[in-house]
Amino acid sequence: MTGRDILIYLSLKYKGKWDDIYRAIKRKEAIDDASFNDVMATLKAETVTIIDKNYPDHLKQCHKPPFVLYYYGDLTLLEHPHETIAYIGSRKATEYGKKMTRIIVTDLAKKMIIISGMAKGIDTIAHETAINVKGRTVAVLGSGIDFCYPRENIELYKLIKSKHLIISEYPNTTEPDHSQFPLRNRIIAMLAKSIVVGEADARSGTLITVSYALSAGKDVCCVPFPADLSSACNSLIKQGAKLVECAKDVYEEMGIEITENEFSDLQKYN
Repeated sequence: MTGRDILIYLSLKYKGKWDDIYRAIKRKEAIDDASFNDVMATLKAETVTIIDKNYPDHLKQCHKPPFVLYYYGDLTLLEHPHETIAYIGSRKATEYGKKMTRIIVTDLAKKMIIISGMAKGIDTIAHETAINVKGRTVAVLGSGIDFCYPRENIELYKLIKSKHLIISEYPNTTEPDHSQFPLRNRIIAMLAKSIVVGEADARSGTLITVSYALSAGKDVCCVPFPADLSSACNSLIKQGAKLVECAKDVYEEMGIEITENEFSDLQKYN
């Protein structure tokens, strides 16, 4: 039984809960062969552990880095941290927020790997847009790797699983609870070079991702909203976040050189 095996076993047993796994490691929890075999037999997904060479180095820097990541798809997408950008936002997206997400992600996905949380609203549109323009996308789940949440995204889940990359620190069919989504957000923040907030209100979980990103020294960009709408994006811009109206603005903030003929609709940059 290797150290890697032990990490996977404990992660499965404690359903990915970091504190429980940590305590089990500290007390050197005894593992009998029968229990080990029974628990390991439940595993379906691929795994990468924190002691593996292909575990993302940038994820090790986050608060309580996952001991195990469960995944389906192309794990090499995490080997290019300078090519990744998180596009995140409200579950209850406005038509304006949806429109701007499609416009911006269409051009971001030409150069960047789009990371998001596969939640309703902005996240879903970011993933779908990246796929539609033949880009690359990574979904970070707040549920077990084999539990699609929300259920209405089952086709999107299957597509990302087979053609892109879907990851979670929670195993199997672990159901989501409210504590898991804020923890999921730290992974999104650490995997991305920069964060774009497509839409958020003052109580949005998106702000948790922003907080993690700022703590790690990541750039945060926000799409501005009309003044008569309650928008956390505008507040973040006032506090120093980069105002972005198009993908070109995001690339400039990230220090990535681009040419105008790389974009789909030059009118929106005039």
